[in-house]
Amino acid sequence: MTTKRTSALCVLVMLLGVAAPPTAADTPVSCMYSDLVGSWRFFVFRAPEGGYSTCTDGPGSDAIQEVIKLQSPNIAIDEHGNEGTFTLIYNQGFEVEVAGYKWFAFFPFSESSGRVTSYCDKASPGWVHNIFAQQRSCFYGQRIDPPADKWTPLVVPDISSKTHIGSKKQETFKNRRVGSHQVDCARTPRQLFKHNGDFVDAINQLNLSWKACLYPEYVGMPIEMLEKRAGGSRSRLFKSPLPAQVSGDVKRRADSLPDTWDWRDVNGVNFVSPVRDQGGCGSCYAFGSTAMLESRIRIITNNTQQPILSPQHIVSCSPYSQGCEGGFPYLVAGKYAQDFGILEEANYPYQGVDAPCEDQPHARYFSSHYQYIGGFYGACNEPLMRLELVNNGPVAVSFEVYDDFRYYSGGVYKHTGLHDSFNPFEITNHVVLVVGYGHDTTSGLDFWIVKNSWGDDWGEDGYFRIRRGNDECSIESIAVAATPIPQLG
Repeated sequence: MTTKRTSALCVLVMLLGVAAPPTAADTPVSCMYSDLVGSWRFFVFRAPEGGYSTCTDGPGSDAIQEVIKLQSPNIAIDEHGNEGTFTLIYNQGFEVEVAGYKWFAFFPFSESSGRVTSYCDKASPGWVHNIFAQQRSCFYGQRIDPPADKWTPLVVPDISSKTHIGSKKQETFKNRRVGSHQVDCARTPRQLFKHNGDFVDAINQLNLSWKACLYPEYVGMPIEMLEKRAGGSRSRLFKSPLPAQVSGDVKRRADSLPDTWDWRDVNGVNFVSPVRDQGGCGSCYAFGSTAMLESRIRIITNNTQQPILSPQHIVSCSPYSQGCEGGFPYLVAGKYAQDFGILEEANYPYQGVDAPCEDQPHARYFSSHYQYIGGFYGACNEPLMRLELVNNGPVAVSFEVYDDFRYYSGGVYKHTGLHDSFNPFEITNHVVLVVGYGHDTTSGLDFWIVKNSWGDDWGEDGYFRIRRGNDECSIESIAVAATPIPQLG
């Protein structure tokens, strides 16, 4: 932006104050990188009265307009020639950073007779703010080159959603609408988990690099609850990008790394926080994100600071996530931590339910920088993950959970292709923390060492190993890194 245009935007956002959170993800949207590339017109406009509005009125005649061109691979250029960056977020939305401002929004959608239509050439109500997460405003957007459909104001249904931290009007969102999709936790049909010894035997008879076992504590749990532990039903719609090609320079740098690495034991020192149990809430994204920040704070401070951060603070308060129905580590360890900060567990204890947000006066931990490994969504690969892991600390990853993974007890996991017909699980996408890597001489497989959030009685003391170098279950496609800011003094 030019100085004149920047000043005008600053004046407007200071008048607006803090806008309401955008429509929460994880919605049934499915947009692609090719939908995002092109020129966009963003409409920044005055929020309706009320302070915490959902920004549904649309841009008026007083809206400030800004045109930003998004071009391969991740370059954003505004109409004044300022250059920045952008990234797709999952298949749900995008973030643009240029001229000292960040623009973030989800793609809108409609649903009729069970059919979902994604509007990948438009941006639903989102936030724009400066890089210090101040001076917030609402905006809409539409792609203009290639041409989008004719502009029509987006109508966002009334939702009983979380309000921003600090709001004096907090509402529960147990039964809430996301677009026109109703989530009614109390009325979901429940099928209970039962032991399937035949399925476990079938896995073990394959003589694989890993072993399966029965977990008695799962018996009688609703299938829905077990699915939430592995990401939740809202994460079934995602299709992972393929890992990016490896450049010669990246390969040379990765080849110089140690053959094995484990942040739990670096010269006898453990930099990883304890394994926790998320319970029946689809909060893996919050646990994976906080676990990454906790470990990186330990690394930065040489273990002089060892905070345990609050996943419940994220579940209850993050406007970028959907509580116990799921979320994205990019928007938690990165954007939420940078914009609002995360409280410690002692000040906001975990409940594992969709509880209203409660404002707290305690100190928060912030992120100074965040990104998809490789710089943008779709740029990740195995060598880049190892470089980030060794140089900066554990990384949060998403991977596809199949029904055989739930029975994992030890070894190097790789999907069997077998399916448990006894318990009707769906494939979900689960967020976990990669803390190291190595090579298994027995099976000959390279592996990642991964911290789960299902308690330390599961797997290998709460951890699992998974095949590395083959994008097993898409684990090498969308890793996220963030840089936390330790407390002063």
